[in-house]
Amino acid sequence: MSAEDVLEIYALLEGQNIKIWLDGGWAVDALLGEQTREHDDLDIAAEKKDLPTLKNFLESYGYRDTPKDEDKMWDLVLTNEEGKEIEVHAFSYGAEGKVVEEEYWNGYAADSLTGSGTIAGREVRCVSVSQLVKTHDKNKRELKEADYQDMERLSKKFGVTF
Repeated sequence: MSAEDVLEIYALLEGQNIKIWLDGGWAVDALLGEQTREHDDLDIAAEKKDLPTLKNFLESYGYRDTPKDEDKMWDLVLTNEEGKEIEVHAFSYGAEGKVVEEEYWNGYAADSLTGSGTIAGREVRCVSVSQLVKTHDKNKRELKEADYQDMERLSKKFGVTF
């Protein structure tokens, strides 16, 4: 997934009034302000209410629903013929306008969706540094070498520990 792909998807969804936040490796790179590595996929956060529209719209661009081996009931995974993959992490806002933490996944909290960064010079919304640290807890999941490198880069720039 290239920076151009990310920006195209971001712009297409914005054009449909679907607000997204970059997550995962692209969020790390956005916060750092530069692409630091190749990315196999694009992780995004989107409101649960937007999932049907998001899915239908991306299907019109050749993306198809892709089952995952893992049972992740909060994810929607879409892949196109070129093998480009978008993984959507859904969340909901409560009555007070704050993110509702789902009982089956303690994914996003109120401050999770406050990040801002740049991809190829374009400003994008992304998850916060604290959210990335939270989801890269080596005591809760097995991290890849790229995850360790991402966290080291965020640590150097933002002084966070993981």
